[in-house]
Amino acid sequence: MFGKKVKLRLLFLSFIFLILVLTVFLILKSLEENVVYFISPTEIKNLSEIDSKEKVRVGGMVKKDTIKLNQNEISFVITDFKNDINVIYSGAVPNLFSEEKGVVAEGYLKDRSFFNADKILAKHDENYMPPEVKEALEKNK
Repeated sequence: MFGKKVKLRLLFLSFIFLILVLTVFLILKSLEENVVYFISPTEIKNLSEIDSKEKVRVGGMVKKDTIKLNQNEISFVITDFKNDINVIYSGAVPNLFSEEKGVVAEGYLKDRSFFNADKILAKHDENYMPPEVKEALEKNK
């Protein structure tokens, strides 16, 4: 029914399609393992089971007047304005880390109200806009 050239082209195109699908699958699979979303203190309170060996990220705001510096550690409270979680971290904190600012802490849950952080990621203000974008918006008004 089909000639030899048409069969070879179909075979070649199906081979290329299969390689493309396999590549996309492998990329998505590797991203799935590396992407970690943060959970809020309220979501932690609602967890049915806590795995102290699973690395998680906790996100929220640093509660006012809760940052305490010891010799090697810093302790603070992350809040989502409904629930709080106490955090202990050893190491240098980012420059943007301060009270009443957004933060994401990566580490291990000890229980529903205590978190041992390995890494602190400070978030910039949600209203921040790069100067170039701000200028472009002002020009277009």
